[in-house]
Amino acid sequence: MIRLRLDEVVALAAGQLTTAPGAKEITGVTVDSRRIESGDLFVAIGRGVDHLDDALERGAGATLVPDEPFAAMAALGRTVRERSSARVVGITGSTGKTSTKDILAALCAQSAVTVAAEASYNNEIGVPLTLCRLEPNTEVCVLELAMRGFGQIAELCEIARPEIGVVTNVGPAHLELVGSLEGVLRAKGELVAALPPGGTAIVPDEFPVDREDISIVRLTEPEVGLEDGRAVVGGVSFNVSSRHQAANAAAALAALDALGLPRPASVDVDFSRWRGEELELPGGGLLVNDAYNANPVSMRAALVYLAERAGGRRRVAILGDMAELGPGAPEFHRQIGEEAARSGVEALVAVGELARGYLEGAAGVPVTRWAPGAAAAVAAAEEVVEPGDCVLVKASRAVGLEVVAEALAAVRA
Repeated sequence: MIRLRLDEVVALAAGQLTTAPGAKEITGVTVDSRRIESGDLFVAIGRGVDHLDDALERGAGATLVPDEPFAAMAALGRTVRERSSARVVGITGSTGKTSTKDILAALCAQSAVTVAAEASYNNEIGVPLTLCRLEPNTEVCVLELAMRGFGQIAELCEIARPEIGVVTNVGPAHLELVGSLEGVLRAKGELVAALPPGGTAIVPDEFPVDREDISIVRLTEPEVGLEDGRAVVGGVSFNVSSRHQAANAAAALAALDALGLPRPASVDVDFSRWRGEELELPGGGLLVNDAYNANPVSMRAALVYLAERAGGRRRVAILGDMAELGPGAPEFHRQIGEEAARSGVEALVAVGELARGYLEGAAGVPVTRWAPGAAAAVAAAEEVVEPGDCVLVKASRAVGLEVVAEALAAVRA
């Protein structure tokens, strides 16, 4: 981290600051006392106040109980960003933003000193935490920017000041908060609006951009080759095979080009967990664990991928509720059920109240089950899944379907 003096921390973040003996500066920022490294500032958010002593015992240079946690984190992240010469890329989108971030980070790291957001560190806490990892020699910072309503992306951009903005796609996500697809466009457009003159916006082909002082790169369906089970996009070989990941790779390559960094011949991406993770199951089966999140766009893509990966294996889909879809949620779920039937799903486990709509739309699927929640879904999955099956597990984060994937994986162990 670009170091901050403790007197600067006091000026930046109002609250109760406790310093370790002899400490004069901070060398990192964390909100998790278990991750303390010597010299870190531990910012106690929520129940973090119960771990102040623990943080100091683990070597923290100081602890802070902020009066306003988001404001404190923003001030710290903003200050480190202002002192960094790194070029910042902000990535948002209805689907694929975390995977695109992971891909771009892997691409950049081959030729530049790169800092990228961990997992889904994409909100008012996660973005400043990532910025606080910038070192004096950091050349590229790759951020994921969340959207849960109007103004959030604009606020994150004010902290991070991205020079390059990537909108992976726009679809029906968070409709409860922004009302319509037009609302999603407006919210995602906050990233484009925040770019400085001379910046670069990388956006879907039909995405509206009303600026003449930035470069605009429009994303279209990429040409994808397949060599030894790896997708080849833009002359680069990736350790992915699905079309939606190939589209994410194309967006990442566009950002790489905007940064002026060279395209490598190949790259292996370490994807964040629960996003298309694959694991062999007994009898030649395959588990696709995509349990981190879901909306209608990503559900359709996942069902297409299930069909691609299944080959001659029986196709099993364990699908949970898609959250924050507003009044149209029942119809969206019914449509995904229809898509499951069209894509050849032979066994469907629907998890959650809204997921009953999957079953309504999935007429013709031979085996169907409904479970009220993740715990019951484990039992339903164990009843339905057979050796040799190809199994997709996917739902919105609140459903917690990773426990189903873990239970299926445990059978293999």
